[in-house]
Amino acid sequence: MSDFYRENILEHYKHPRNYGSLKKPDVFAEDKNPLCGDRMKFELRHKAGIITDIAFTAEGCALSIASASLLSEYVKGKNIAEVLKLDHNSMRELLEIEISSGRIKCALLPLSALCKAVTHKQKNYG
Repeated sequence: MSDFYRENILEHYKHPRNYGSLKKPDVFAEDKNPLCGDRMKFELRHKAGIITDIAFTAEGCALSIASASLLSEYVKGKNIAEVLKLDHNSMRELLEIEISSGRIKCALLPLSALCKAVTHKQKNYG
């Protein structure tokens, strides 16, 4: 892994984008990794199937927080259908690093929480 990508992950961990809470989110969901104790919560606002605002809070390792930060930046302005197509390969591409099998759950926790929020949105507001 190059120093640039390592530095990018550390930057997103130390200064996560979209970290915090939204006033009056349309929907929220949380998820956790019981093996390591990481917790992630996403809050969303949407309009006509487009994510217009997003925030997250987390307790976790550098990789899970950096993943949430990068993911939140990526999905803002995206259609819900696009978000539902994201998978573990999408997260690997977004992070631009190789993720060991022991750390993949850390990188995927934000995606899991986000998909729960999006699915909840579709069932209740779609």
